[in-house]
Amino acid sequence: MPRSVNHVASRARRKKILKRVKGQFGARKNVWTVAKNAYEKGLTYAFIGRRLKKREFRALWIQRINAAARLEGMSYSQLMGALHKAGIEINRKTLAYLAVHNAEAFKAIVEKVK
Repeated sequence: MPRSVNHVASRARRKKILKRVKGQFGARKNVWTVAKNAYEKGLTYAFIGRRLKKREFRALWIQRINAAARLEGMSYSQLMGALHKAGIEINRKTLAYLAVHNAEAFKAIVEKVK
């Protein structure tokens, strides 16, 4: 009995990976084993990046809030402590957006907690 190897599925699997690494440098784009390793490494970086993105954005929001708060005569930690004490529940993302795009609203929040 002849051996069944299903070349159609094997080729499709390779083509799928090679299509996804198209545009990479050197052998990563056309040599199967190198391309497969590059693709898997890329998936690892993507997984890590999705977690790093959250940290980086939080750090950015804190920097923006701190800069805007200092213009109003407070530090970031003083502002966040005062917000907590006043019972104002507003997240950092929204607060940073107000600090950049709507300075009057941010100023009003700061005045309310002072």
